[in-house]
Amino acid sequence: MIQTLVADDEPLARKKLRELLRADPDVTVVGEATNGSEVLRLLRQTTPQVMFLDVCMPGQDAFAVLEEISADKTMSMPRVIFTTAYDQYALRAFDAQAVDYLLKPFTVERLRSAVQRAKDQLASASPAAEQSLAGRGQEPLTRVVFKSRGRILFLQVSEIRWIAAEENYIRISNGTESHLLRNTISSMEERLDPQMFLRVHRSAIVNLQYVKEIRTDAKDDFVVHLVNGQKIPMSRSYHTRIRHLLGHRLMPGRTC
Repeated sequence: MIQTLVADDEPLARKKLRELLRADPDVTVVGEATNGSEVLRLLRQTTPQVMFLDVCMPGQDAFAVLEEISADKTMSMPRVIFTTAYDQYALRAFDAQAVDYLLKPFTVERLRSAVQRAKDQLASASPAAEQSLAGRGQEPLTRVVFKSRGRILFLQVSEIRWIAAEENYIRISNGTESHLLRNTISSMEERLDPQMFLRVHRSAIVNLQYVKEIRTDAKDDFVVHLVNGQKIPMSRSYHTRIRHLLGHRLMPGRTC
């Protein structure tokens, strides 16, 4: 049973959401909050796995509440589904790693989709990733939201093939196109699932799902070959770690 907290200052909004969630046998509402202080109190009392959070509430807004949760090492961050009548907070919400962003009034189908997304995240969460990120109060990234060429993109992290550092930016490739984001590769590495992504160079991270093999080139430098033929240079300092994770998938006759 997925324990869920509903936070909204509007009684009718809480009632509607509670009634809709009641139709899902896997979900139980363990508490309702009308402001940020109540959210924090209920989180300590009930430790829900999922939280529906209204962006605009009296006192602290949703983002201030999330900052307090992250700063308090005694509290666990639930999966957050934002609910709001305003669309201007969407990018900020996904930057806070929201599971979903529901615009009021939302349909039953839209709610079900958000709940299913939360279920999928809970079911697929890697124990190792949970443990490694627990000290930071964060969950592994599942989506990256950013502006690129006049578009707002919602990129699933599982689709990322590699990430490369470019001065004060990082370039993310999904195999068919790449995008430049203002971020650092170290901060990005901290938010990725360590069971899926591995840093192979001070300037490069690869998605292990797309790694085919490691080869040494003519200069005996290590190179990571992806399944689509792309090549990523690998530092020797990272070689031992990636060799262990990839199960020694090396070219015959080559010694690494």
